[in-house]
Amino acid sequence: MARSASDRRPASAIRIRRGPPSQSWRTFLRNHADAIAAIDLCVVPTLTFERLFAFLVVGHGRRQLLWFAVTRNPSAEWLTQQMAEAFPWNTAPTYLVRDNDRAYGQAFQRRIRAMGIRDRPISPRSPWQNPYAERLIGTLRRECLDHVLIVGERHLRRMLASYSSYYNESRTHLALEKDAPLRRAIQRCGAIITTPILSGLHHRYARI
Repeated sequence: MARSASDRRPASAIRIRRGPPSQSWRTFLRNHADAIAAIDLCVVPTLTFERLFAFLVVGHGRRQLLWFAVTRNPSAEWLTQQMAEAFPWNTAPTYLVRDNDRAYGQAFQRRIRAMGIRDRPISPRSPWQNPYAERLIGTLRRECLDHVLIVGERHLRRMLASYSSYYNESRTHLALEKDAPLRRAIQRCGAIITTPILSGLHHRYARI
C-alpha cells in the first residue's frame, strides 16, 4: 500500500498537539473567590511625618474587609499574630494571595501552613495579580485617608474602624449588583433618612 505524503514526513517535522493550557490567574481567582483571602500593607504618613502601616485582609467572595491592624513595624511575628486573630478556630480561607514583601518571612509562612492555608504569593512587581487588595487600598485612600490628617496610631485605628463599618455595611459594589459586602435588605417604603459617617465625609441612606 502506498504511503501518503504526511506518512513520509520525518518524525522531527511532526508537531505534537499539546493539551489545553492550565487555567489563567484570573480564572483561578474567579473560580475560587469564596475560598480566597488577600492581604496587603498600606503605608500611611502622619502629621508628624511618621510612617504607619495598615495591614488589611479582604475576602474575595463578597469583597469584605475582614481585618485591619496598625503598626509602626510590620515584622513577620506581628503579621503572624494578625493572621491568627483575623481567622480564629476553623475560619481560615483555603488560599491566601499576597505580594512578596520581605515582611512575610518564614515565621509568617510556617504559621499560615499550620492554619491549613495554601500560600499563593504573586509574581514580583505584578500588583495586578492581587487586584482586590490593591483596589481596596486605592478606595481607602480616595474615600478616606486623602481627606484626613492622621495624628498617630490611635487616630488611624479609629478612622479605619469607622471606614470599615461604612465599607462593609453601606458602600455598594457593582460586582455585587450594587449590594454591600454585608448584605443590605431592600427597603421599599418609608421616609429616607441620612446618617453622616466619618464626620460627614460619607453618608448612609436608609428608610424608616
